[in-house]
Amino acid sequence: MLEAFITTRVCMLRFKSLSLLYAAALLALAGHSAAGAAQPARTSQADIIKNSAPSDWRRLDPENTVVMEINGQSVVMELAPRFAPKHAANIRTLTREGYYTGSAVVRVQDNYVTQWADPADEEKEKDKVKPLGSAQASLPAEFSIPFKGLPITRFTDPDGWAPVSGFVDGMPAAANPAKNQAWLAHCYGMVGAARSTKPDSSNGTSLYAINGQAPRALDLNITVVGRIVKGMEVLSSLQRGPGAMGFYDKPQAYVPITRARMLADIPAAEQPNIEIMRTDTATWRNLVEASRHAIGGWAVRSALHSNICNRSVPTRAIAVTP
Repeated sequence: MLEAFITTRVCMLRFKSLSLLYAAALLALAGHSAAGAAQPARTSQADIIKNSAPSDWRRLDPENTVVMEINGQSVVMELAPRFAPKHAANIRTLTREGYYTGSAVVRVQDNYVTQWADPADEEKEKDKVKPLGSAQASLPAEFSIPFKGLPITRFTDPDGWAPVSGFVDGMPAAANPAKNQAWLAHCYGMVGAARSTKPDSSNGTSLYAINGQAPRALDLNITVVGRIVKGMEVLSSLQRGPGAMGFYDKPQAYVPITRARMLADIPAAEQPNIEIMRTDTATWRNLVEASRHAIGGWAVRSALHSNICNRSVPTRAIAVTP
């Protein structure tokens, strides 16, 4: 009996040793094969953009684009009527009736937001507050929309803030299919409608643009109305406000918006000469995938990961036909 037990034990140890050796050999062989195998050729992001087709690009929608002039430079904001239709309509009205012209940047908080509003409203000068005209004073909160049927180009990498993430209409979006809920994400350059403590207290009279690291905790707490497609460098380079939360503590520090117009109302010769890459094409998907890989001689490591807030949408000058 003892002899049989010893024999069996020895055989088990030998089998375990052989199994470990076999596993090690397989791993070594796999590593050798991976190292020796020809890696697929990858195209750089620059080349993907360079080789894109005209159909990969789109013009700005004149009825959903606001052009503001700040410090002599253009800041172009594209609205998001799919996600915030009532706010987009109110912003169009406020723009056309001159509300934003003469308003100003009143707050620049480092690594957070650049905010513009009616200076008189900020100074509590009720007798000087701009009239709303035919714009609505009160709007329902538009924090999210149904996910079902949403034409989202998904990212393959996980997003820590939502089960699904990607781009819709050129804007970063997130979603929770189980709740049939989708929303625009607070990424750099995105524009939200400032509100008070009440969820339905925003109407577009005070707007902000994200100027730093994406504060995604704001998602589903504020109505996101669009994004800055040109001129974000103007908003992000303004002097930081010394007051609480980056507000300017003196009215003379406010940075005026000298003029704001809908793109549709601007003469063709004065319109921003840009187009935007579509985010519903194979070219866009290839560009996102290329961003996961380090190509070229400088980088020594590929992140193999991307997220919606570090993937900007390219813009370019519109080719002028002679």
